Amino acid sequence: MCMRRIQAELSDWLLDPPEGCCLESFEPLMEWVIIMAGPESGAYGPSLYRDDTFRMSVKFSEGYPLEPPEVLFIPPSPVHVHIYSNGHICLDILSDQSRNGGWSPALTISKVCLSLRSMLASSTEKKRPPGDLEYCLRTRNRSPRETRWEFHDTTV
Repeated sequence: MCMRRIQAELSDWLLDPPEGCCLESFEPLMEWVIIMAGPESGAYGPSLYRDDTFRMSVKFSEGYPLEPPEVLFIPPSPVHVHIYSNGHICLDILSDQSRNGGWSPALTISKVCLSLRSMLASSTEKKRPPGDLEYCLRTRNRSPRETRWEFHDTTV
């Protein structure tokens, strides 16, 4: 099921990639690298990230699509209140632990990319999450999926 789903998503992506995104690589098939352009416009005019380009790593597990993929920005990551400097992203759809939503097998990597660009577009200031340095030191080479996130900010 996992490989069929990833192949289907790849085919869909190659025919109709999400706005502002392109695939840098998808080999091996279970590991993608995506290039994402910062959104041009934001909630209050031009986006803070309009001139920026970011790279993301996507790693699928054998449990995909029932389990979320591991998605993180390859440093340097965007300076955003929900993105740590090590590339970890605090976003409920990337977690299977959220009580109010979270990952769903109906989501695709294209939809994840659209959500991340929307999150960047809605930002009104560039700043790191509270405790960024401590978090990065504590998690070092750990997968962001091993973090127990607290989702309390519904404004982004």
